[in-house]
Amino acid sequence: MSGPQLLQFLDTSFPQARHLGLQIEHVDATSIRLRMPIGDQQLRPGGIVSGPTLMWMADCGAYLLILAQIGPVAMAVTSSLNMNFLRAGDGRRDLIGEGRLLKLGRRLAVTEFALLSDGSPEPVAQATVTYAISSAKMG
Repeated sequence: MSGPQLLQFLDTSFPQARHLGLQIEHVDATSIRLRMPIGDQQLRPGGIVSGPTLMWMADCGAYLLILAQIGPVAMAVTSSLNMNFLRAGDGRRDLIGEGRLLKLGRRLAVTEFALLSDGSPEPVAQATVTYAISSAKMG
């Protein structure tokens, strides 16, 4: 699936995410780069990006990267997410997610994500996300 196809699928299957303004800057067979504008709803006290926002970006990014390879499988589900929070994310900058596919099997897919504040070379967080893949595809 291409970037526009992935966003259309996300919009149709998960309309609750529409307001987040997620963009796919790049996707290929092994990697994805996402961008999300940060607003007041994604901040915790002190003006830093909240943990749930970082976890959502890693989880959603892993899902999209996997779907780019296997097609629209709405019932692919997170089976594990390990998040390392490394430093405060700058709430005045877009959140960038850079993911890569570590393993794609018939039933499990494993990804790794680095989350950064736009313009900063140092990651805010790092995640390893595993998805269980259902054999039921959407039409």
